[in-house]
Amino acid sequence: MRVELDVHRPLLLAPGEGETVTDRPERTLRILAELEQVIVTWFRYEPGQEGPDPHIHRQHTDAFYVLEGEVEFKLGPGLKTITGLPGTLAAAPPNVVHTVRNGSDAPAIFLNFHAPSMGFGDHIRGQSDAFDQWEPPADGGLDGAVLSGPGEGERIEHDTSTLVIKSDLQQLSALELTFLPEFEGVDPHSHDDHVDAFYVLEGEGEFFTEDGPRRAGPASFFAAPRGTVHGFRNPGSVPLRVLNLHAPDGGFAGRVRGG
Repeated sequence: MRVELDVHRPLLLAPGEGETVTDRPERTLRILAELEQVIVTWFRYEPGQEGPDPHIHRQHTDAFYVLEGEVEFKLGPGLKTITGLPGTLAAAPPNVVHTVRNGSDAPAIFLNFHAPSMGFGDHIRGQSDAFDQWEPPADGGLDGAVLSGPGEGERIEHDTSTLVIKSDLQQLSALELTFLPEFEGVDPHSHDDHVDAFYVLEGEGEFFTEDGPRRAGPASFFAAPRGTVHGFRNPGSVPLRVLNLHAPDGGFAGRVRGG
């Protein structure tokens, strides 16, 4: 069943929630959030499962974050093959050829982001062919893929937090954020120019919405559409680690670098 996201209110999903588009023994596809600026999807691929043939997107970025198992990425001219382990971020900006598959002998789970969404939701629902996806150009396309493996990225340390910039593309920035229990939290605020979203990797977060604070553990997902008030803190006794997305970047990565 299609889940309509209220663009005037933040969204908080527990593990397993969202719109399940496909659920077969060999794969599961679930939409976590669908907004004009970004669509976030959750995938499970069993061994041998493949994504679409190598392709490009002319107007948007297609990115992936590995949660469990191994995901094989083919990126750029010549389709260089890279195996992504948990914590790997791979992104194909416009006109960069790419595809994915599970070439291992165990299940793989990963997140997928299209920014902006460009009708990807209706494309995977089988409701529209009007999607920004094209065959690779004869010249092999651009050589601008982003790959940030486990533990890699631009690291910024603070007393009670660590921020790792995995990608800072114009259409999408992705960061791994770790907050110690002593972290004072981020006061309620809003962004008028971009979506702010979080996937909880470890620990427990408390997210602030107009309905008050709500706690969320690993595999929970929180998204704040443009203009919606939100904030968060670490309410527990162990570190909170999240994948944080900003779509478009809106200068966020630069502000993080500036302290």
